[in-house]
Amino acid sequence: MHMPTINFNRSTSARHTPRAVNSPRAFNASHHRKWWVSGPPPFHSPVVTYFVASILMLTACFIYLCVFGYWARRVPAPVQISQLLQTTKSTEVCDVFDGMWVPDGSYPLYNSSDCPFAERGFNCLANGRKDTDYLKWRWKPKDCKLPTFDALKALEKLRGKRVVFVGDSMSRTQWESFICMLMTGVRDPKSVYEVNGNQISKTIRFLGVRFEEYNLSVEFFRSVFLVQQGLAPRHGPKRVRSALKLDRLDDISRKWIDSDLLVFNSGHWWTPSKLFDMGCYFQDGGSLKLGMSINSAFEMALQTWASWVERSVNTNRTHIFFRTFEPSHWSGANQKECKVTSEPSFDAKGTERNEFGDIIASVVSTMRAPVTVLNVTSMGAFRSDAHIGTYSHPLTVLDCSHWCLPGVPDAWNEIVFSYLLTDGWRNLEN
Repeated sequence: MHMPTINFNRSTSARHTPRAVNSPRAFNASHHRKWWVSGPPPFHSPVVTYFVASILMLTACFIYLCVFGYWARRVPAPVQISQLLQTTKSTEVCDVFDGMWVPDGSYPLYNSSDCPFAERGFNCLANGRKDTDYLKWRWKPKDCKLPTFDALKALEKLRGKRVVFVGDSMSRTQWESFICMLMTGVRDPKSVYEVNGNQISKTIRFLGVRFEEYNLSVEFFRSVFLVQQGLAPRHGPKRVRSALKLDRLDDISRKWIDSDLLVFNSGHWWTPSKLFDMGCYFQDGGSLKLGMSINSAFEMALQTWASWVERSVNTNRTHIFFRTFEPSHWSGANQKECKVTSEPSFDAKGTERNEFGDIIASVVSTMRAPVTVLNVTSMGAFRSDAHIGTYSHPLTVLDCSHWCLPGVPDAWNEIVFSYLLTDGWRNLEN
């Protein structure tokens, strides 16, 4: 598949610190073995007997497969039980994150220019992108089929609910995608509005969109670290200008509690350039932890988050998701180039933080409260075509981290909707 690329050198960058590349998919090369013998064995040797028996067995198997294959082609395949019993729910849960991107002409699911809640910076077509093939891809799990997104069904499922997204700008992108997908099922677009009359902006800590007809609220809280960031303790080194309090969740966390669907994301700000280079270090209690690694601090912050969930959230009402890290696709010797392809890549590429995903999985596995991990890292690793590139706003910003809308975040939300509509992926069509 030919994939023309667009190469740009960055002037004003929106990139994050380069991360170690760990491809979520690896293709094993063939291994050749050498067999060494000291000389031809005698005819009556057990080696020769075993060899002759093996040849006879292989010949018999070959004949059987040929005959079986011939009749298999002539005899109609049996009807699957799932086709006869459409109402039967499977007890097995499909791994919806193990799959591939397939072309689908029915996509995209919405037009960003028709959605008043998609910010201009993510609307690549409005910002000058000419090719549209990147919009025509659907995520297809390997062992099951996700239900086709139906905005009306989703709105009815969420009637009277409160949906909350918490995290960084990637979370804000997913929030915008979620709203735009639902807007396609709304009869009167004017009945959907931002509760404070705000324009979508990355600087606002709270944004809330109300679907009046469905008594539905979809909100976003900006909390890039999830834990509190404050002034450095007194008598600390001069290089310490602020500190992350790893034992305290963000002070706006009290506003997340009373929700029906709670989607978390964090990771892109846990880098040296966003922390140490800015004079921000870690704090536990009243003590600075100047030698603590970012991975260790991230794990401690997640432990604080997990304790808060178990202590404060009514999981009989609230379903909690935590989305893993999304790969970026910076390239070049200094990771300063952004190559936006016209199609997904064949191989999983990109700078990603797989160790963050491992930490999330480890923390969640020890929790008493039920939390669903949205393991989207490998999904994004193939989508070098779906980044903003130079099609940002303003156009001087080069971005190989965030995604165009419509695009990859829609697939994350399709998975969330499928979870709600299929009893936690337990009755997906196999």
